[in-house]
Amino acid sequence: MIAEQFFEEYEIGSSRESFGRTITETDFVVHAGHTGDYFPHHVDAEWCAGQEIGQRIAHGTLIFSVGIGLTATTINPRAMSYGYDRMRFIRPVHIGDTIRTVTTISEKRDHPKRTGHGVVVEKVDIQNQRGETVLACDHLYLVERREAL
Repeated sequence: MIAEQFFEEYEIGSSRESFGRTITETDFVVHAGHTGDYFPHHVDAEWCAGQEIGQRIAHGTLIFSVGIGLTATTINPRAMSYGYDRMRFIRPVHIGDTIRTVTTISEKRDHPKRTGHGVVVEKVDIQNQRGETVLACDHLYLVERREAL
């Protein structure tokens, strides 16, 4: 779906929530192959059984990728991703956990150099099936203004 939205039209406090997606063993294996990260925490069930957590944990970058992908439902031709700030891996995600993403517009500010654009900050809260935050970050959007300052 395409929904055009200019900087001025974003409202602080507006939020949206994605559907859920269950993380599978295939996700672990494919992500390890894509990234080359074969740390035993992610791929060695036997080794993990002897550790404090007791089972494999998902790569943080896997949960970030899937969680952000869950929010990619609408194209705004007036905005583009400008980056991510303050990313934290809060709780482990295991095979069989289901994640969903809640986003909330938290800030709008002028861009320091582009008078025709502003920056919109969206708080990203990726949660497990119990509603516990597993990953948090800020997603920055560069958004066109209706009229330049």
